[in-house]
Amino acid sequence: MNELGNKIALKRKNLGMTQMEFAEQLSVTRQTVSRWEAGTVMPDIDKIPDIARILGVSCDYLLKDEAEDEEQTVSGNHLSRLLKNAEGKTVRLNFFEEAADADLFNIPCTILAFEGNWMKVSATTKKGPIEKLISLASILSVELMEEKQ
Repeated sequence: MNELGNKIALKRKNLGMTQMEFAEQLSVTRQTVSRWEAGTVMPDIDKIPDIARILGVSCDYLLKDEAEDEEQTVSGNHLSRLLKNAEGKTVRLNFFEEAADADLFNIPCTILAFEGNWMKVSATTKKGPIEKLISLASILSVELMEEKQ
């Protein structure tokens, strides 16, 4: 395995994602992901930003051969530390366009917990109450809602 393949496999597994699930998000085959992780082929350069977003890491982290401190490269960790104070509060989430979540569009939701690079939220939609696990890398901004007195 090469360094890039090791990083992809490690992060994917840490997220509890199968090769098939990862491949579907990238519109590639499971065999392609397997070859990346084994180091027999490299991902196309235009796939690197998508791989980084899904794994919650920077492109630099993926492409640099030196092992970097994961705390510094995982963008979600910085966001989760900032949002930790919002746990239990009602917020409105704005997503990057390609990662938009139709269920949570323009709907107040409550941050329940943080799990690695993921945030668990609950909301009441037209279909009823839901709970979702949201990738921190998909969040563009968070608006803290006024609490009613």
